[in-house]
Amino acid sequence: MSKVYISGKLFDKEQAMISVFDHGLLYGDGVFEGIRVYSGRVFLLKEHIDRLYESAKAIRLEIPLSPAALSKATEETVAANKLDDGYVRLVITRGAGYLGLDPKRTSDPQIIIIADTITLYPTETYEKGMKLVTASTIRNHPQALSPRIKSLNYLNNIMAKIEGADAGCVEALMLNHKGEVAECTGDNIFIVKHNVLMTPSAESGILEGITRGAVMKLARAAGIEVQELPLTRHDLYVADECFLTGTAAEVIPVTSLDGRTIGDGKPGPVTKDLLARFQTLKRGG
Repeated sequence: MSKVYISGKLFDKEQAMISVFDHGLLYGDGVFEGIRVYSGRVFLLKEHIDRLYESAKAIRLEIPLSPAALSKATEETVAANKLDDGYVRLVITRGAGYLGLDPKRTSDPQIIIIADTITLYPTETYEKGMKLVTASTIRNHPQALSPRIKSLNYLNNIMAKIEGADAGCVEALMLNHKGEVAECTGDNIFIVKHNVLMTPSAESGILEGITRGAVMKLARAAGIEVQELPLTRHDLYVADECFLTGTAAEVIPVTSLDGRTIGDGKPGPVTKDLLARFQTLKRGG
């Protein structure tokens, strides 16, 4: 039976509970990280922990553990679940309060660590690529809430995800308030044009993904020019290649957008090369 860590203790999955008055539940007041486990090793743990604490600081939420202690608790939870390959969901809530918004009337922020298996995209998708559709739901305005905060409120992304599913797509492209490309509902997006790797910049209203950063580092090490800049759907339509990056997706090719074929309709050489390099990285190479 799987074990869930809640604020210092491990509970059986069926006994893992928090208060219904927790503001994480009532208002989405909290932050989280999704992290992969490969061969029993928590992948890029420091980078995820650093981003988690940055998100928490941005919403003025104090995590009641040091980064080192939280990292240790994460690794111990993975070990307790005897997880070889899987996924960790690390959640920090504001804690229990009352039926009102005031965070000062909450107490005991909850640290929740779930280590479990994960459903991945089928192998065929990596071999043939996926199709995307542009959602009418745009990313939240960055002056309303910074997209760099990985908060528990994902309704914006969920509404776009529903649009994608309605169109027969497992992912959907989201634009920002200026009509520029931002990201997908759960993944960052890249294109290749004339052997240059391009991706929307932070100013485009994206969550700066950990896998995104790892892939850019791999590309630069391989001598591939990388540019972070504003992109439009036109740039995607005329791109030579396109792919997504994410904790669950890793590196996954995109072969069409809005019914338009990207490149020759097959995963391109740069995409395949970076996917292979990422596979080596995750194995510790």
